[in-house]
Order: sequence, then structure tokens, then C-alpha cells
Amino acid sequence: VQLQASGGGLVQPGGSLRLSCAASGSIFAIKDMGWYRQAPGNQRELVATITNGGRTNYVDSVKGRFTLSRDNAKNTMWLQMNSLKPEDTAVYYCNAEIFTFGGSRYEGYWGQGTQVTVSS
Repeated sequence: VQLQASGGGLVQPGGSLRLSCAASGSIFAIKDMGWYRQAPGNQRELVATITNGGRTNYVDSVKGRFTLSRDNAKNTMWLQMNSLKPEDTAVYYCNAEIFTFGGSRYEGYWGQGTQVTVSS
């Protein structure tokens, strides 16, 4: 199983980026998916999560600016980030709870991380 994250880059304050995370491999089912971020010197923090039913949860600092969505048929989720601020600068990691064919329970998988830099 692999999670492929993409879409990061350099953007000016107030700008937008859209991150994608696609899961591939021997996947039977995916439960929750989410994005985390880690800025230099900081611990990794939760940004947003989405259930397989589409229910979302956001950290307070991104509410109203970020929107998380997913396509269960494509095993893919997207994080639309608007009104970006310098404090959003971090490496963003996607995470998913996946039940694989031949597996016995849901397990957590991580993507490789994508850099988001918000700077003028």
C-alpha cells in the first residue's frame, strides 16, 4: 500500500493550494483519512480528517480556510487551502486507515510529505 501526496509549493500570503493524496495497492477498505503538518522545530499536528462517510473535522486554526474532500471510488482525498498564511508553512503529510486484502484489521499508513511554503 502506498499513499502518494502531491500539490505542495510556494505561494504568497492570501493565496491557495490544493493538496492531493492517492492511496494505491492491495486495498480492501479505507476508513478515516487526514492531513497532518509539521513545521521546523514543531511536533506534527493534525490539520483535518474525513471519515468514509464524508464527515470532516478541522483544527481551529484552519477552519473556514481549508476544505477536505474525498472520492471513495478513487481512494483519493484533496485538501483545498485558501487564504494561506505564513504560519501554514510546513511539510504536509497524508494519513489513512486502511484494511488490506489478507489483513486482519485497519492499519495507519503515511504519505511521503509535501512542502507548503507561504511567503512573500
